[in-house]
Amino acid sequence: MTRRTDELPDLTRAEAGAPFFSTWRVGGPEEQRRTVEAIGATWERRPWPADGLLGYHVYTGHDGTTLLHHSPWTSEAGYEAFVKTHRQERVDEIDTAVPGIRRLGLGRYRRHRSRERAAGDERVPGLIVVVRIGFAPHAAERRPDWIDTVVKALQDDPAGHRGLISAHFHLSTDGTHVLNYAEWESDRAYDEALAAPGEGVGSPTDQWERVRTYSGVTGFTADRFTHALGLVPR
Repeated sequence: MTRRTDELPDLTRAEAGAPFFSTWRVGGPEEQRRTVEAIGATWERRPWPADGLLGYHVYTGHDGTTLLHHSPWTSEAGYEAFVKTHRQERVDEIDTAVPGIRRLGLGRYRRHRSRERAAGDERVPGLIVVVRIGFAPHAAERRPDWIDTVVKALQDDPAGHRGLISAHFHLSTDGTHVLNYAEWESDRAYDEALAAPGEGVGSPTDQWERVRTYSGVTGFTADRFTHALGLVPR
């Protein structure tokens, strides 16, 4: 069966060979709330659909209209089988409860590496920031090196960024971008990091300058989310 959980997913799980992220757009905060409830009710009424699905998590965007979905699968084949047998009936029920949902696309990823939480750090993240970093086609193969450069910059940053709990860097399978799922202690902690000297969350160091001027990076977006719903097998 399916049960709800308040626990956030562990993005470092080795068996999560095919993590997926997708985005939905709705009319406003009330539709966000109703959609989350419709998803929860729809899934709880049904058995867990596949052994290869490790969890399903939904986040509400602070813009009031966006919903982020994260589903770690053991393989893409498991997801494709789910689409053929279980997905449409769930989508139909959710759309009946909340008409007008726009589905903006599904992204397929592989996690490259993480800046994991420190040993003994038991803080519960109050904010999820999802950063999407675009890369030119000729630079797709250099994305792992860019991620390694960011992790090194974080490790050596004199500011420390104590409000950052963890950061998980994913490579899109289409080669177009990197997705960073970052857990922050709170909105305030993230705002303080942005307000510190330097551009973005990085201090004015040579290492961060290499990150910012990395050849092939075409731009980035950063969006704030709150974990709203977790679903796992009972």
